[in-house]
Amino acid sequence: MNTRLDDILNRKEELTVQLSNPELTSKPKEYTRISREYAEIEPVAEVVTQIKSVEQQISDNRELLDDPDCDAELRAMAEAELDELKSEAESFQEKLKILLLPKDPNDSRNVILEVRAGTGGDEAALFAADLFRMYCRFAEHKGYKVEILSSNATGIGGYKEVVAQITGQGAFSQFKFESGVHRVQRVPETETAGRIHTSACTVAVLPEADEVDVQINNDDLRIDVFRASGPGGQCVNTTDSAIRITHIPSGLVVICQDEKSQHKNKAKAMKVLTARLFDAAQQEAHDERAEVRRGMVGSGDRSERIRTYNFPQGRITDHRINLTLYKLDQILGGEMGEMVDALISHHQADLLTTHGV
Repeated sequence: MNTRLDDILNRKEELTVQLSNPELTSKPKEYTRISREYAEIEPVAEVVTQIKSVEQQISDNRELLDDPDCDAELRAMAEAELDELKSEAESFQEKLKILLLPKDPNDSRNVILEVRAGTGGDEAALFAADLFRMYCRFAEHKGYKVEILSSNATGIGGYKEVVAQITGQGAFSQFKFESGVHRVQRVPETETAGRIHTSACTVAVLPEADEVDVQINNDDLRIDVFRASGPGGQCVNTTDSAIRITHIPSGLVVICQDEKSQHKNKAKAMKVLTARLFDAAQQEAHDERAEVRRGMVGSGDRSERIRTYNFPQGRITDHRINLTLYKLDQILGGEMGEMVDALISHHQADLLTTHGV
């Protein structure tokens, strides 16, 4: 174990030297790769340093206790401190176990977030807007940037579909557990009899792909240009600026019409298409290895109902970990930390049971 800890510290030093090389900035792909590895190893190295420091203090105290000339008062202090240091060492060791668990290689990536209204008509579209607003506020709390790539709004403030990019270090690690079916139970504003309706939305969280991850052949694309539909203004729906990109081999279709510029719409559509192809390629690779993708807590099936939002009772329940919180308003306001942390902890406990360290 000590050899492994030394290897971690040595690797951090190697990466530090590489990042300080000014020539590295002329190699963006290499710089990105090394930066990511450094970001992953730095917190591990910090805990390793703390462990080594505590172990040295434990060794010093034991040496003091073994000294026959040590006076009684100093011996009592050393014994009391030794118990505290052992407890501290155990705490650091547990923290290190978590840090050494197999990493999701996508955790540091940006996110392509897709929210779609499901069963429930207008009420489902309004709930889709509620979910998207919740994610935007959570992203704001985390210091992430949100950019809408594509949207299909309803006339009453809802979304049939909205696709956005969330940019920030570790964004995927914070959002990856949101994929699945989200169910809402509430009385719609249009319901005169006060009956509770159940609606649903689907959420897909995709890791944003780098250019090196997915190679797209232009000959495999069919690009159609058409006039945008829906609320417009400033030429949005009066010019042929909307873009539909069809990836012929996979059949994937992406439509973007939010921008006035045809070029901007095409760039956004390509970003979404690349992320979807990357996600599909990863899923295929997992299937080929016969791994059961547990959706990072759960089965990972996006058709699975993962969470219920019950407005009359003010509660939110995540069915994968049997967690119920009576904080619906706060969570919809973007205070998702407790829910996300619980999902991460459950996933880590599952990994510890499966792999151990």
